[in-house]
Amino acid sequence: MSETPARPRGAGSGTLDGLLAALLFGLSAPLSKLLLAETDPMVLAGLLYLGAGACLAVFAGVLAAVGRRGTESRIESRDVPWLGGAILVGGVAAPLLLLFGLSDTPAASASLLLTLESVATAGWAALLFREGVGRTTWAAVALVTAGSVLLTLDVRAAWGIAPGSLLIMAACALWGLDNNLTRHVSLRDPKAIVIVKGFCAGSVSLALAALLGRPFPSPGRVAAALALGALSYGASIALFVRSLRALGAARTGALFGTAPFLAAGVSVLVFRETPAVTLYVSLPLMAAAAWLLARERHAHVHRHTALVHAHRHAHDAHHGHAHDGLTDTEGEHAHEHRHEAIEHAHSHRPDVHHRHPHAREPRI
Repeated sequence: MSETPARPRGAGSGTLDGLLAALLFGLSAPLSKLLLAETDPMVLAGLLYLGAGACLAVFAGVLAAVGRRGTESRIESRDVPWLGGAILVGGVAAPLLLLFGLSDTPAASASLLLTLESVATAGWAALLFREGVGRTTWAAVALVTAGSVLLTLDVRAAWGIAPGSLLIMAACALWGLDNNLTRHVSLRDPKAIVIVKGFCAGSVSLALAALLGRPFPSPGRVAAALALGALSYGASIALFVRSLRALGAARTGALFGTAPFLAAGVSVLVFRETPAVTLYVSLPLMAAAAWLLARERHAHVHRHTALVHAHRHAHDAHHGHAHDGLTDTEGEHAHEHRHEAIEHAHSHRPDVHHRHPHAREPRI
């Protein structure tokens, strides 16, 4: 058994990518609510994803034009089922539920309700995809859940729950599943993933809107929706995919619990809403959840089975392979390579090389 450095390689950049992705996506709720004043929810959903795909397509084209195609692995045929499921669940169904829910929910509360995506992501990861989720992550999930439940209360409603909040909660559940499906293609080029997802999801939503006779907004509103999609969906998804490969679905999803703090502040400033008492009660709970995730440590003896795959990497403790006939292998590069079986102990996250089962709850 060998020892490797205590800090998991790529954890810091993965955390930063996840936080930036959360920040960009968190802004989408209050800004989308502005656009909903004159834009049909189904049309807006299509424009947001179309803007995401178009933005990354232009960016990839510019990189190719200047001779910087990058070193990412291409999407393969075996990735199609995972990516197709992510498009239908997270690119078509979830945005529609969110935007319809936003029309009946205060923007600040809606922004904070989006933290339920982290709960759903962790739940799907642990129960369906068998990702290692320990006590610290579950404690953070519990705090986010408690804060989010407070935000769903509507004392003016006869039955106590705002209908729009239920739609947003359903959207979060679907996005949680989307995150886990996307984790299976996180080895591939994030730009290519966003381009495919953006154009496919956007086209489906806009086609449905046209078939149902939904009105389209003015050219100015179309441009604004495309721009918001490029930032809050395009750049956000690309960063999210990078974080997934480094941290796994549960922890990357949990980082999204930090985004609504800024989004709620924007909602108060833009819409001049008076924050409800439940907002002040829920914020400390969610701040505590973010603190728990930031201090998480995970280390134990684990075994890597022999594996052949392709992804972007640099030579490190897990990539000491030789190159047959390949040149320019210094720094980060992408090609198919083989990992030999090894057993060792070090601090790690459920990244692309540490998605092993745990016989008992991991020590965190």
